[in-house]
Amino acid sequence: MKNKITILIFLLFSSYLYGQKPRARDLGVPFVGTTGKYNAITDVKGVEIGYSTIISGTGENVIGKGPIRTGVTAIFPRGKAKKFSPVYANWYSLNGNGEMTGTTWVTESGFLETPIMITNTNSVGIVRDAVLKWYVDTDWYNGEDWWYTYPVVAETYDGFLNDIYGFHVKEEHVLEAIKNSSSGKIEEGNVDGGTGMMCLGFKGGTGTSSRVIKLKDSTYTIGAIVQSNFGAKRNLSISGVPVGIELNDTLNYVFNAPPKSRRQEGDGSIIVIIATDVPLLPHQLKRIAQRIPLGVGIVGGRGSNGSGDIFLAFSTANEKAFNRDKVTTVETMSNDQLMPVFEATVQAVEEAIINAMVAAETMEGINGNKAFALPHDLLIETLKKYNRLKK
Repeated sequence: MKNKITILIFLLFSSYLYGQKPRARDLGVPFVGTTGKYNAITDVKGVEIGYSTIISGTGENVIGKGPIRTGVTAIFPRGKAKKFSPVYANWYSLNGNGEMTGTTWVTESGFLETPIMITNTNSVGIVRDAVLKWYVDTDWYNGEDWWYTYPVVAETYDGFLNDIYGFHVKEEHVLEAIKNSSSGKIEEGNVDGGTGMMCLGFKGGTGTSSRVIKLKDSTYTIGAIVQSNFGAKRNLSISGVPVGIELNDTLNYVFNAPPKSRRQEGDGSIIVIIATDVPLLPHQLKRIAQRIPLGVGIVGGRGSNGSGDIFLAFSTANEKAFNRDKVTTVETMSNDQLMPVFEATVQAVEEAIINAMVAAETMEGINGNKAFALPHDLLIETLKKYNRLKK
C-alpha cells in the first residue's frame, strides 16, 4: 500500500511539473521492447500529427446543439511541408463495420498520396471534402494539374457521448488539425478524433507508442497511433493480467436517458496507423498491417460484429520511389528479416491502446451518459496482485 501511494504521488507531481499526463509505463505497466525518444509514432522521422478537439455543452442531447464530444486527427507521413510526397503503403481490415476512404487506390497503386485523417463516423464526408479543398488552396501537387485525389479518412463511432447527428465537425476543425500538425510529443486520451471514444469497458481515445529495432547494422523505428473505441470489459488484459475481470464491477458505463442504444457489449471500432522507416514494399506493408490485430487481441479485442477494425501501414523510406515518368530504383528489406518488424508492430499497438486508456479521463456526454476512466490506483493494485507491476 505504501509503495502504491508513493507511485501515485510521484505521478501527480510529475504531471504537474511537466504538464503531461502519466502514461502506462509511468504506472509501472511492463511492456516488451525498446521505445523511441517520445514513445510515439512521431519517433519515425518526418511523421507529424495534428489535432482538433471539440468539447461543448452538457445535459440532454439536442440534435445540432450538443453536447459535443468529438474532433479530428491529422497524420502526415512526411510532414505537411513536403506536400505531395507519396509513401509506400497498404491496409487491412479485421472486421469491416467501419470506414477508411481511399484505400482501394492505396492497394491498387501501392502508394499513400495524402495525409490520413481520423474523425467520428458521421463526419467522414466533411473531413474528406475539407482536405480536398485544402489541397487546392495550398497547391498540394506543387503546380502539377493532377485530375484525381482520394483523401484517406477513417472513423470510429462516438455517439454514446457525442451529438453525432449534429454534424459538429466543420471545415475549420479539419484545417485546425492540419495547421497544428507537428512532430514530437503527442497528446493522448480525450483528444482529437478520440475525444468521445470508449475502450474495453472504460474511457478510450487516442494513444501512441513506438519501438526501435536493429536489423543487421541498421537501426529502424516502428510507430503506432490508435483511435481506440472497441471491446468488452470482460476481455481487458494488461500485461497478461485479466484486469477486466478483476474490475468487472467497477465504474461501468452509465446510460442515463432514452433512446437506448442498440450498441452491444464489445461493439465499437479501432483505427490503427503504423509508420516505419524500414524500407518495405506495399506487399510487405500488407503483412505488417495484418499483424496489427495481434496487438489488438492481446489487450482484449475480438473483432466484434459491430466493430470496424481497420488498419494501415506505411513506410517513409524510398522517398524517390514515386515518379510518373521515370524508372526508379528502390531498396527493400528481405522477407526473412521481417520478424523483428512484426514483433515491434504488435508491441507498439498493444502499448498504444493501453496508453490511450491510461491518459483518458472520465467523460460525461449526451443525456448524462458517462464513460469512466481506467482507475490508475486499482490498475496498479491489480498488477501488483499478479506480481506484474514493474519495480
